Amino acid sequence: MPERVVPGPVEGPEGIREAVCIHTKKIYDSCRDKDCIEDLRFYPKLQCADIVNRALSVKGGSARLLHVYVDVEPVTFNRGFYTVDLRFFYCVTLQAYLSSPIPVPVEGLCVFDKRVILFGSEGNAKIFSSELREGGPDPQMIRKSNLPIAVVEAVDPIVLDAHIADVCEQRCDCDLAEIPPLISSCFDGDLSTGGDMRRIYVTLGQFSIVRLERDSQLLIPVYDYCMPEKECSGGDKEDPCGLFRNIQFPTNEFFPPNTIRRPETYEDTKNFYCCCQ
Repeated sequence: MPERVVPGPVEGPEGIREAVCIHTKKIYDSCRDKDCIEDLRFYPKLQCADIVNRALSVKGGSARLLHVYVDVEPVTFNRGFYTVDLRFFYCVTLQAYLSSPIPVPVEGLCVFDKRVILFGSEGNAKIFSSELREGGPDPQMIRKSNLPIAVVEAVDPIVLDAHIADVCEQRCDCDLAEIPPLISSCFDGDLSTGGDMRRIYVTLGQFSIVRLERDSQLLIPVYDYCMPEKECSGGDKEDPCGLFRNIQFPTNEFFPPNTIRRPETYEDTKNFYCCCQ
């Protein structure tokens, strides 16, 4: 049986110099999703509400992920597992068609709720740190509970579809109860959350990764100190054009592609839908 590895120098042909203890976040569980979110209610800006009521049709445009609110709670019937509740907030821009063939851009909010269950292990120790926390009771950072930390990685979604429906024609969905100030500040003006005659429903394609992390002490191998290879450069103040000459010319920004191919990557798919709708 091999000997237990302890912190200190390591001799071997693999190039490992020593084993060190580090304090970092260990990922206990993670999942990835490709959600096709159908019929999300679109909350237009107040100045766009009249356009929605008069629009003959709408087509997809673009969507931008503004923020994701995350909440972690333990699963009572299964120790070590946790529910991760996510609320995605999107800024969506659509093209509304009135009597004119020229579309009118309409901007608004879409909200998507999602829940996943992941393993996050258990930990009962309270954590105290000298790290400063603004607004805290003292200069220490106090954590009363030892829940794992949920991390969400997501990209801007793809607008797959959009259509108009009269109120209660498709379904009588409830109005959005509250919009956080952080989200409201992303829009130039107030949002229409009720009292409309017609509503827009949007279908989005969302890629996301969710993981649960905990602070852990790990023993890892060290190969060497990490020395940066490139020199720092802030540009030549005496020759600003010299820095500009080193920038590659953006040819793709001026000339369209010679062929049209099937989108293979996420960015290709996103651009494909944005161009076709």
